[in-house]
Amino acid sequence: MTYYKFSGFSQRLTGSAPATAYSPQGLRSGLPAEPPTMTFATPTKMVSESGAMVEYLGVNKVPYFQRLFQTSDGVPVHLKRGVPDRLLYRTTMALTVGGAIYCLVALYIAAQPRKTT
Repeated sequence: MTYYKFSGFSQRLTGSAPATAYSPQGLRSGLPAEPPTMTFATPTKMVSESGAMVEYLGVNKVPYFQRLFQTSDGVPVHLKRGVPDRLLYRTTMALTVGGAIYCLVALYIAAQPRKTT
């Protein structure tokens, strides 16, 4: 089996020995891994201290959106939320059509020969 490593000199993959391939550049295998010191201005909770309970800052709206998007009322998913979705959809379509027209006009202008004086 052939092993490869990234060569910093040639910026390409080069063949290497298995031991070199499993020790990427910049990593040293004999040093113990120590966590970095925390430098926060306020005391923080470690993940292990928070317990199994997760605190949310707001109301969980996922069940409401699941019911809204999964109802089969014939309305496309991208328009299910009413007026805001229609406004965003129509704005996006107008910008797309306007951009396509602008690109065609710019292409037409660029295709015209320059006038020499």
